Amino acid sequence: MSPFDDAIARMPIIAILRGIEPAEAVDVGEALVEAGVRVLEVPLNSPAPLDSISRLAGALSGRAIVGAGTVLSAASVDEVVDADAAIIVSPNVDTEVVKRTLARGIVSMPGVSTPTEMFTAIDAGATYLKLFPAESCGLSLLSAVQAVLPDGVSVFAVGGVTAANLQRWLGSGAAGVGIGSDIYRRGDTAEAVAKKARDIVEAVRSSSVHRIALSREQQ
Repeated sequence: MSPFDDAIARMPIIAILRGIEPAEAVDVGEALVEAGVRVLEVPLNSPAPLDSISRLAGALSGRAIVGAGTVLSAASVDEVVDADAAIIVSPNVDTEVVKRTLARGIVSMPGVSTPTEMFTAIDAGATYLKLFPAESCGLSLLSAVQAVLPDGVSVFAVGGVTAANLQRWLGSGAAGVGIGSDIYRRGDTAEAVAKKARDIVEAVRSSSVHRIALSREQQ
């Protein structure tokens, strides 16, 4: 099992830190890890994102997976990998981004909202898909595509996922969820992030779907 798969099996949350500043990144990252979150994403439209990614990757090495979001070009893939990112997340399907990410040996998670986009991403080599915006796509789409997606392809719900509805997403087949402002909003203190993260982690841990999945991974 890859480090990413292991982290998601233990806690299927990706904390999206849009707008985070490098100076606060490590404190916020430590708060998230302490709460139980194991995957962090810094979108590239944040201030000095490469600096934040590098700081987080260094401080949380062996304890969390750190990646980059809103990655829109193959050139950006190289920049974030050189900053020690281990995941590339995009809001769209750009096959060149997918292929370059896989060539660099890290996780590619392109954004999809239709079956056509899903299979375009899969044909490019992606095995992790970001259903985005999940709130608009709906639970019914996620449930329906489970019957046609190849084995080994995982879908993550991102956009409109909250502590109140994440159990429904996990129950409809999502391998994990990405949560933005409900876990970190620009200007939040590390203490505020810790409280929100604990509430979300508790919502996941109370999900029967997660308990079953974790039990299977531990066998």
